[in-house]
Amino acid sequence: MQFYYGPHMPLRILDEIEFWKHQEEEHTVVIRELVSGLEAPYVEALKKWEGALSATHQHAVRYIESIVRAGHYVPEQLHQQVLHFVSYCLEQSLQFIGLCRQIKTRSKAVSQNPTAKVVLDHIIRESEYFVGIAQLLLYGTYSTSAAPRTDLSAPLYDEK
Repeated sequence: MQFYYGPHMPLRILDEIEFWKHQEEEHTVVIRELVSGLEAPYVEALKKWEGALSATHQHAVRYIESIVRAGHYVPEQLHQQVLHFVSYCLEQSLQFIGLCRQIKTRSKAVSQNPTAKVVLDHIIRESEYFVGIAQLLLYGTYSTSAAPRTDLSAPLYDEK
């Protein structure tokens, strides 16, 4: 993503969010469809994520509509709301990456499906790309404090 959009930058980052949240939403379906025999807790977690990502995607669309209606002047309050939303989207993507990593490393169905591992790696890389965009916008550079979660010792959901 280029950063020479000037006053249109909030609209540009919202375009990215709108695109990547839709991608992540579709990725929940891809994982469920690709991995036959995926354990029920993962299937349920992915369904919940599908809904959450869809809601975030729709929220991005609403922000885009608000900024377009604002014209050449984006009120400071709206600009701040967009930055807060970017931060939320960044954290959401980090958590989604964590779930994908957990599925890749802990699912027996995935362990028996080499294609699923490759697809999960691809999905993770795509979400990490968005994380990098969001971090660059929010922090100016890559921030290790917001780096993707690598500790898989604690599950992201209850595996009971």
